[in-house]
Formats: sequence, structure tokens, C-alpha cells
Amino acid sequence: MPEIDPTFTALPYRELGAVALGRAEELGASHADFRFERIRHQHLAARDGVLQTALDADDVGFAVRVIHRGSWGFASGVVLTADEARRVAETAVAVASVAAEMTSTPVEIAPEPVHADVTWVSSYDVNPFDVPIAEKAALLIDWTERLRQGAAVDHATASVGQVQENKYYADLTGTATTQQRVRLDPEAQAMGAGADTFDSMRTIAPPAGRGWEYLTTGIYDWDSELDEIPELLAEKLKAPTIEAGRYDLVIHPSNLWLTIHESIGHATELDRALGYEANYAGTSFATYDKLNTLQYGSRVMNVTGDRTVEHGLSTIGYDDEGVETQSWDIVRDGVLVGYQLDRPMGAMKPELNGGRSNGCAYADSPGHIPIQRMANVSLQPAADGPSTEELIGQVEHGLYVVGDRSWSIDMQRFNFQFTGQRFYKITHGELTGQVRDAAYQATTTDFWGAMEAVGGPQTWVLGGAFNCGKAQPGQVAAVSHGCPTSLFRDIRILNTTQESGR
Repeated sequence: MPEIDPTFTALPYRELGAVALGRAEELGASHADFRFERIRHQHLAARDGVLQTALDADDVGFAVRVIHRGSWGFASGVVLTADEARRVAETAVAVASVAAEMTSTPVEIAPEPVHADVTWVSSYDVNPFDVPIAEKAALLIDWTERLRQGAAVDHATASVGQVQENKYYADLTGTATTQQRVRLDPEAQAMGAGADTFDSMRTIAPPAGRGWEYLTTGIYDWDSELDEIPELLAEKLKAPTIEAGRYDLVIHPSNLWLTIHESIGHATELDRALGYEANYAGTSFATYDKLNTLQYGSRVMNVTGDRTVEHGLSTIGYDDEGVETQSWDIVRDGVLVGYQLDRPMGAMKPELNGGRSNGCAYADSPGHIPIQRMANVSLQPAADGPSTEELIGQVEHGLYVVGDRSWSIDMQRFNFQFTGQRFYKITHGELTGQVRDAAYQATTTDFWGAMEAVGGPQTWVLGGAFNCGKAQPGQVAAVSHGCPTSLFRDIRILNTTQESGR
């Protein structure tokens, strides 16, 4: 396991935490927690052989959250002194005192064992912040130059987002956690114009909780994909437009992860299901009264929430409420059996998860209060399931969908449509070339109910995104979703050009 960055451990977070928690306790808080963070961001981007962006940013500060007189109070600061820690704690208690006059139901949080002075570091080999910018820029520039060798490619871009997130958490029970996680979001894209259209094709490599080795050591076959993209783009530019209708779909994980995120991940956040989260992207059709009865999908559908899977973007040792992270069932044999919880939600529904949070609290900066955030929500493969080629072989008239693109879903996470990087026609079990302008449309339960088969472990890929948004004020979190290639029967396919009136 890599060491915690010594430039973080040199910061005075333990001293500040002791002052803040001590002052909150003096003022009568029944619960208080202290969170100190340093989040390093770096984004590099190249276009057509030239580095165009090199952005570095650090976010350093701390926050105090309390329960006082049955209400939440929260405050944060960026001045790293004992006086400021004391002032921030006093402000948090004052906020709670004001809120108490408007709080009809006292706040409770689910119990959690004490985790005394524990350390956790994510799984990576080379911290990207230890790699010279010139070396990283040279790699991206090379990617764009390789893509531009394709005859159909007019322009090419490449980028990589990098994050090192350090957090210290402590509370009045004696829990204290010090953690570090690293993640990367690499991408390359080629753009070109055909006789009557223009389009793009990009890598389908997922963002990952890995270090710089992800781009340089063969963990992912970047060379093959970069060599393939110009040919894929050329084929797409010449491809015929899709004929709208009903098709069987074989969906690759590089596309299906996003459908999981929107129609399962967000829909099974308990705060949405209970109506507590409604301002940003709505609530959920999967309401709490449907637990253990809602037929979410077919019997081959098994979905877990997991904040422990190696290299997951939502993977952490302990969440932002001091809860040790876990894995649990959300959908079993097609039936809704669980939700994602933080400590307030766990106390509200003690019949779930043994009355304990399952570790889904997260704040994206020291200036924001922790909220219930998504775990790595993943569709499980069949132990002895088929290969992607075998799934394609089961289709007479259908499409094979690879790579994510645009999407749309309603405020209840129920009616949706998704496009993709590329759609291949399947005829009598064989791929017969790309088609353009396709989108699949369904309701959540109809779509997952139409899933006839899931691939085996050899088809499973952990996809995801850096930019999941939630809450007001808005917060952004990174999250992964694993899934196998899967077969869906009789799904409605739209022609997007015709739908747009062009």
C-alpha cells in the first residue's frame, strides 16, 4: 500500500480537530464531527499535436458538523489556526440553534462502531502527481498525432483528469480516519466529416481508481484502441442511417454502465426514494413501499452496491461520517431488496442493513456538508455465462451497442433514452457493419425486464464517470459501475435524425 502523502500528514489537522470537537462538546453538541481535506486536481489536454490545457488546483480546508438541540449545524473554514477551528465549531452550533426552531423531527443518526486512528490508501502504483507534466503532455500529444494519421480524421484530442484526495475525519465517539485515494480519467477522440455528416469516435477505456501505470504498463491496451479508432470513425461516417423499430440489443459494458447509473444507481438512493432529494434531478419511482416487491427486472438481474471494490471510483475505506464501507444487495433475482444509505437514512429506516449505514456519505469539498452519495452500483455476471460473441450469436435481428454518448431520463428515473458511440447491425447472429443515428428508448422496468441473459465474468468491465451531480448547492462525485455484456429482447430503437425533425 502506498504511503499517505507526507505533505498532507504535515498539515495540522489533528490539532485543529481536537480544538473544534472540544469546543462543540463544550457548547452542548450531542454529536460533532470534523473533516479536514486536501483535494488536488490536475487536467491536461492536447489537440492536434499541441498541449492546450495544463490546469492545477488545490482545495484545502476543514468543516465541522454538529447535532445540537435535535438539529444539524454546519460550518467550514480555510484558515488553519486553532482560533479558526474554534470559531467554525461555534458557528456550526449557532446554525443548529437557529435550525432547531424550524425542526419538527429531531435528527438521529445510525450507530457505528468506533474506528480509532485507522489509515486507508487506494490501490495504485504510481501517483500521477509524481510524474512530470512534460512526460504526461508528451503522451497526450503522441495520442493525437497517432489518431490524425487516419485518412478520415480531421482533428484529434486527448486529455487526462487526475485527482488525489486526502481526508482526515474525527468525531466525539473516538473515530479517527486518515485516507488517500487517487483516480484518473483519460480519453482520446478523433473527429471527421463525411459527404453529408460529421461525427467523432473516442476511446471506451473507463476512468479508474488507479495511478499513472494505467496509461503506461499494459493494464489497458491503449495502442490497439488508438490504432482502431480512425478506421471505426471512417466506417461510421459512411454508415447507413438506422431504420427505426424494435430490435434485440447486445449491450457492451462501455455503454451499459451509464444506463445502470441513471436508472438503478440514482433510483435506489434512499433519500430520493423517500422524497428528501427532489431539487436536483428528481426523486425516484422505486419508492420505499416497493421494497422486496418491485420487479425491477428479469430473474438474471442481480445488482450490488459496493464501496470496497478495487479500483472503483466510489471506493473508500471509511465514508465522510466515519462508517466503514461495505458491499450489499440492491436487486436480487430481479427484485428490489436494498437501498444506498447514510447515517441519517439508516436511523430513519432501522430495518435496513441491521440499522446501520452502508457507508454512502460523501462531500466533494471541505466547504460542503456530506450527503448520501452513490456507491459503485454494479450488475453481476453469470458465473458460467456466455461470451460477448455467444450473446451476439443468439440474435437474429438486432444491434450491438458499444460506448456511451448522450442520454435523457425523467425526474423519476423511469422513462429514458440512450445513444452510443457505435451501433452495429446484427443479422442472423453476425455483425454486419455500423449504422448511425440510433437511440434505445424504454422505461426502467420494461428495459431490465427484457434482459434475457448476462455474460460471464470474462465480459465484466468496471466503467464509470468523474462527474455525477447531486444536491443544491451542487456537488460532484466520481463513481464506477461494473457490468457484463448483456442481451435485451425487443427494445424500441429511434432514428435520432428523424426524431429531431431533420
